[in-house]
Amino acid sequence: MTTTELQHILKQLRNYTAENEIVEFKEAKNGYDFTKLGKYFSALSNEANLKGRPYAWLVFGVENKKHAIIGSQFRPQRKDLDSLKSEIANKTTNRITFIEIYELNELEGRVVMFQIPAAPKGFPIAFEGHYYGRDDEELSPLNLEEIERIRAQAITEDWSAAIVSVATIEDLDDEAIALARKNFTNKFPEKALEVATWDDITFLNKAKITIKGKITRTAIILLGKEESEHYINPAEAKIRWLLKDANGNDKDYIIEGCPMLLAVDKVYAKIRNLKYRYITEGTLFPEEVTQYEPFVIREALNNCIAHQDYTKNGRINVIEMDDHLVFTNLGSFIPGSVEKVVIEDAPEEHYRNRFLATAMFNLKMVDTAGGGIRKMFNFQRERFFPMPDYILSGGKVKVTITGKVLDMEYARLLARNRDLALEEIIMLDKVQKKHQLSNLEERHLKSKKLIEGRKPNFFISINVAQKTGQKAAYSKNKAFDKSYYLDLILKAINQHGSVNRQDVNELLWKKLPDWMSDSQRNSKITNLLSELRIQQKIINDGNYSHPKWVIFH
Repeated sequence: MTTTELQHILKQLRNYTAENEIVEFKEAKNGYDFTKLGKYFSALSNEANLKGRPYAWLVFGVENKKHAIIGSQFRPQRKDLDSLKSEIANKTTNRITFIEIYELNELEGRVVMFQIPAAPKGFPIAFEGHYYGRDDEELSPLNLEEIERIRAQAITEDWSAAIVSVATIEDLDDEAIALARKNFTNKFPEKALEVATWDDITFLNKAKITIKGKITRTAIILLGKEESEHYINPAEAKIRWLLKDANGNDKDYIIEGCPMLLAVDKVYAKIRNLKYRYITEGTLFPEEVTQYEPFVIREALNNCIAHQDYTKNGRINVIEMDDHLVFTNLGSFIPGSVEKVVIEDAPEEHYRNRFLATAMFNLKMVDTAGGGIRKMFNFQRERFFPMPDYILSGGKVKVTITGKVLDMEYARLLARNRDLALEEIIMLDKVQKKHQLSNLEERHLKSKKLIEGRKPNFFISINVAQKTGQKAAYSKNKAFDKSYYLDLILKAINQHGSVNRQDVNELLWKKLPDWMSDSQRNSKITNLLSELRIQQKIINDGNYSHPKWVIFH
């Protein structure tokens, strides 16, 4: 949003005579408790759902009675605000997080505006396992009636099963129907002879694409003629493929619509699945594979079709870069946790488009619930490629498939250690990509001595590093003994007579471990100087603003 748009929204919010269930003002002058923030996230998300609103607002830097702007210094660095998205996602149902976090620098002070999505239909949002709501202006547990009211939304009519009363079989594409028959027969070979005797209407009923000969929205999406898409307006059944160069510039694109059964093949054909070469262990000859396993591309794309929230009236996107593919579809990830789906390999309890998903299963477009995603992870593992990345925020699902090895020696180690479970490989993959680990994942990997470092900056442990050629990277991440840094400061003062803070920063900055942020490096150096001062080894011969450190006599 533009500054003008945000100022207009803030003005509207402040004009409320009192806080309501979808707006909360907090002063947060110097900070705000994370746990309480998470509770308000849950409460406002649930209340937005119950009030039929797309989102709610939590506003910092505004007084909560007269709504005067007083300014907030909550997480003044932008990167710290952005990290809050993943911090909240790690503790909420379905990893729901902020749509966006905005900053406004008004004359009266800085305002931070958190845009919170409404809880998805059928799924109340919990923070740390508890559901919250609002009782007038008070934060309170979400009562049982409200929880059940939200959950009841999940059993409403399936959008994809609705009958399009004015459509007929003439609105379906003959080529798509023929391919559907072929796929159905391949899926159920024992029915091949029987399928051959069915007319089209019988086949469509048996494949659960139509209902008693009546055309459904599922039939239009999968088999409808291009000109039949208007039957599902304002929803769209379209896939946009976009090719970008290394600098992010658009190079080519196509947009494919109904019938989606044929659109999948057209989009798949556009993806440049190039050859990728690397040296495998024990040979001097290169291994040659395509960048992407065909199953992985098709599964990711078909999942977008099956799980798209068509009521949001948007398109499915496939973005192709030099070394990775990005798939996005609108709607939350209903199972909640990708890791749970992959590791437990369990059927989903709820589906957004039950009728559509069943039809796509019958047409061999998607695998069993959870099984297809698990296969995607295993195919990446077999190639020594990174695991698929799922980002579940902003009201959509974003899946990134990488088509290259990030670290060959590290990948070989994982491939050799067949005793490592897929769950452990997913954890180590997070470390390799610098993604945040949960407390449980951290404890598990540390117990097996696979990682070292401090949260959130973990790195491969010395035991693994020595086997993977990452000794230099380990040394950059591993801090020297404290005595080493103290000795360097003393030697510098003895050599030059005195040093200022900039001198000490230049002396130690690049010698501190790579995982440290700038603020952590500053704090570390301050603590080292304080320790030498307390030990009466150095003294400040300058002042607080411009220190001049000399040897204490």
